[in-house]
Amino acid sequence: MNIPDHLKKVREVSLSPQHLIDFESKVRDTYEAGKIKGPIHLAKNNEEQLIEIFQYISPDDWVFVPWRNHYHALLHGVDPIKLFNSIVEGRSMGTNNLEPNFYASSIVGGIIPLALGAALALKTKGSDRRVWCFVGDMTMETGVFHEAYKYAKNFDLPLQWVVEDNDMSVHTPTEMAWGKKQGVPEGVIYYKYEMEYPHHGTGKWVNF
Repeated sequence: MNIPDHLKKVREVSLSPQHLIDFESKVRDTYEAGKIKGPIHLAKNNEEQLIEIFQYISPDDWVFVPWRNHYHALLHGVDPIKLFNSIVEGRSMGTNNLEPNFYASSIVGGIIPLALGAALALKTKGSDRRVWCFVGDMTMETGVFHEAYKYAKNFDLPLQWVVEDNDMSVHTPTEMAWGKKQGVPEGVIYYKYEMEYPHHGTGKWVNF
């Protein structure tokens, strides 16, 4: 995983990979018991990568994430009880918080303009805080990502992109959906991991 040289570690992460896995397993079991009032998107196999990345993210930084976001919320300091209750109430894809600044969207690329606007606002105000925007390999192929990436780079905005590549565009392999993956743009943090859960819900992933 490539971490840009200008980034420095700013905090210790107290959560272990097993802490993250145990939380997600609790969500899975609760969902399978029929006690969650909406869809869920579970993660696994990217615990080590996210723990490494969040050592570079200040607790005061702004974090924008897509729908598979429970690990990110926990690592950024969202209270685990509050997070779990929010998921049970059906807000797994919308785990938004003001303290810490943590925002999610279930729309492909939906967080990108928001992250860009937040970064522009921080620069305008002279803040030393940074925006972190996590996207998948599918979203990296979209036009909104390229426009926002170019704007942020050209105007030197405090916006760090992170691409989480699971080789899938929802239920379709990304290369099948887009023909061919493009290269990772300069300065973008990128890592690959293998999906264990289906796109949403639980059970076994089956790709026809």
